[in-house]
Amino acid sequence: MHSNIHTFIGCDSTFDDAQVVIFGAPFDSTTSFRPGTRFAADYIRMDSFGLETYSPYLDKDLSDYHLTDIGNLDLPFGNASKSLELIEETATEILRADKIPFLIGGEHLVSLGTIRAAYQKYPNLKLIHFDAHTDLREDYMGEQLSHAAVIRRAWDFMGDGNISQFCIRSGERAEFEWAKTHTHLEKFSYETLKSVVDSIEEGTPVYVTIDLDVFDPSIFSGTGTPEPGGIFFNDMIKILKTLSPLNIIGADVVELSPHYDQTGVSTATACKVIREFLLTIL
Repeated sequence: MHSNIHTFIGCDSTFDDAQVVIFGAPFDSTTSFRPGTRFAADYIRMDSFGLETYSPYLDKDLSDYHLTDIGNLDLPFGNASKSLELIEETATEILRADKIPFLIGGEHLVSLGTIRAAYQKYPNLKLIHFDAHTDLREDYMGEQLSHAAVIRRAWDFMGDGNISQFCIRSGERAEFEWAKTHTHLEKFSYETLKSVVDSIEEGTPVYVTIDLDVFDPSIFSGTGTPEPGGIFFNDMIKILKTLSPLNIIGADVVELSPHYDQTGVSTATACKVIREFLLTIL
């Protein structure tokens, strides 16, 4: 008899055998508009069994690889600093075991913990960011640890020339101005993605963060801050295929708020993105 434990489809290996380790970060305490991302990882795990392990897009199958899902972290709601510490500790343990951490959020702030851990192991780390929003504020209403400031906090230790942002279509004017001299930021699309990928030296460690509000709300309404003008699923397949030559050593998918889409389409889309993303990394 097997224990009744929910995992993402195809993640049946032990930790010791796994190449990729999935874990959830159910935290949305700095969400500035519509909360609910704390429920994302559980909904994604449940809905993932509506998928096959095989991807006809990539002609690869999760069953051919070793993945494990260690479940959700117990995070203290309302305590962003402590939550980030716990996320960083978990990611550090995974990286020390020479495995790839794959975080399911949660609001976008949770990515900072995993990025910190990746940077500690790989000080030459590159960060690639897909999002509707810049996330480059110095603070949001006086709070520096905010989902609206997560990429700015990553820049604090990564510095100039190491962060590339794509499909950005929302933010304060000051954020776009600041990005001109500190990050590579492409508004609205991902046309420069291939040139960025080609410019990264072979073997360089890369962390990829996908905020699911990068999608147009017409196909992805289940998110805290929906922004019209986004990309579509086939765009994401093109993006992942472009990323495939990179040495991706860590990743996350964040900002699904399942309750805002009663059709379930947003959760189904998130599941499929995660399957394709995992197979891109492997």
